[in-house]
Amino acid sequence: MTIESPGKFWKDYELIDSGNFEKLERFGQYIMARPEPKALWDKTMSDQEWERMIHTRFKTGAGFGKAGKEDSGTWERLRKMNDQWVISYSGTEEGLDFRLRLGLTSFKHVGVFPEQSSNWEYIYRCTKALSDKAAAEGRPKPKVLNLFAYTGAASLAAKAAGADVTHLDSVRQVVTWARENMELSRLDNIRWVVEDALKFARREAKRGNLYQGVILDPPAYGHGPDGEKWKLDECLYDILKCVAAILAPQDSFMVLNLYSNGYSAVLGETVVKQAFGINEPPGSGIPDKAAGHGNTEIDCGELVLEDSFGKKLPLSIFVRMSR
Repeated sequence: MTIESPGKFWKDYELIDSGNFEKLERFGQYIMARPEPKALWDKTMSDQEWERMIHTRFKTGAGFGKAGKEDSGTWERLRKMNDQWVISYSGTEEGLDFRLRLGLTSFKHVGVFPEQSSNWEYIYRCTKALSDKAAAEGRPKPKVLNLFAYTGAASLAAKAAGADVTHLDSVRQVVTWARENMELSRLDNIRWVVEDALKFARREAKRGNLYQGVILDPPAYGHGPDGEKWKLDECLYDILKCVAAILAPQDSFMVLNLYSNGYSAVLGETVVKQAFGINEPPGSGIPDKAAGHGNTEIDCGELVLEDSFGKKLPLSIFVRMSR
């Protein structure tokens, strides 16, 4: 199992401090405080030091609803700032370069999950290798499907690497936001789909359509465009089985990211192996990390943010598979 966090090279993002169920972050030129249930420790900096730095702070309404979903809240402006602004991401790989428009939403989010930068790097590397191989062999560009794609950073990483990208989210406004990010990044020709992810994946499986890359970052709860209810515990295995049917059997990759507090990297790895029919005999001695299964490799771990005082804040788990 590996632990990954954003590289220090990313100049437009910084986790400054964390603690007392909050995190102090800088996105571009603006600094904000947001609730963080996993920051169980004390802040390193004083409350007065936080207050001197903050442009805005998110304050929750009633806390958490009965279903475990975050309730909406409001932003308290402490200093002058724009409602929307743009940050850049330039990765470790040449050509991995895009821009993201950020904004203050009613659910404490701003349009990007910075811990995901490690996944962007992986997606770019895998897609670039597949694109280069396809070009050398005179084949079409690799097809990459991004499910639950939000504002599209992962879609931009795949597109920058030369893929034919399908970006799917059930919220039309979020897809519009992602399109804006594509245009800001001077990229084009991403296919936009407003649809329930499970329905779309099932339909693609029935059609026999294959993708060389599939990215999944599902929420714990959600709704499709026609009111379909999404509950991760009930749907994750089904959608992974659909992904197993549409992911090309070779020269392909998959990235699964999970935010649910009750999930572990081991659970994620196990559900992926079962959905794809990858079974290890008891006592085989095959290590979990990057274990080879024929031509298949699987890695799992945690994505964390590390503040400037060295405190590591775990935020999600990932499972990556390539073959």
